[in-house]
This record gives sequence, C-alpha cells and structure tokens, in this order.
Amino acid sequence: QVQVVESGGGLVQAGGSLRLSCKASGSILSINAMGWYRQTPGKQRERIAAITSGAATYYADSVKGRFTISPPNAGNTVYLQMNSLKPEDTADYYCYAEVVLTDSPRSFRYWGQGTQVTVSS
Repeated sequence: QVQVVESGGGLVQAGGSLRLSCKASGSILSINAMGWYRQTPGKQRERIAAITSGAATYYADSVKGRFTISPPNAGNTVYLQMNSLKPEDTADYYCYAEVVLTDSPRSFRYWGQGTQVTVSS
C-alpha cells in the first residue's frame, strides 16, 4: 500500500557532503512523520534525524549541526543533507514514514530498503 524509497547514497571523502532523499508513495492520506536511521554491522540501528508534520525535528547528538532534514514536500519526499561527513558516518541509512492511510484511521510506519553511505578518510 505504501512504498518508501531512498536514494542518494554513495562514496564520499571525509569532510564532504551528500544528500539523501526519501520518497513515500501509495495510499497515503497524510504523513505524521518521516525520519532516518542508520546501521553498521554488529550495531543497533540508530535514529539520527526525524521531522514531524508540525515541523518539529530530532537529531542525534552524533549528527547535530552537520545533518539537516527537510520537511516533506508536495511529493512526500524528505531530504537529509549531510555535511562535514566523517568516516564514522559510514553506514546503511534507512528512511521511514509514519503515515495515515486513505482507508484506515490508524498510523503505520513503513521502511525503505536502505541506501549505503561510505565516508573514506
């Protein structure tokens, strides 16, 4: 019913920038929140950024001041601008969307497949 697709990952040198995009599509009535997690092998998935429908934002301490999440645009796409990247930012990045469906009053969370970010030193 809902698809979440990330793009924009890749290889970048330390100090560089990348912009990830995440698009939610399908039977969406409204979006309550969208955000990003990241995960490296052997570690728990870490929530790094999120934005609500009221434009409230959350950033993990590890990315605060370097990453910026944009509110969803008319196409239900959010962007994660990542600046001053560090080797420790290397991870698989996963986007989620918490949406209200057109045929249900409940909110559901949907995940994308992930996009890989590698920061070389």
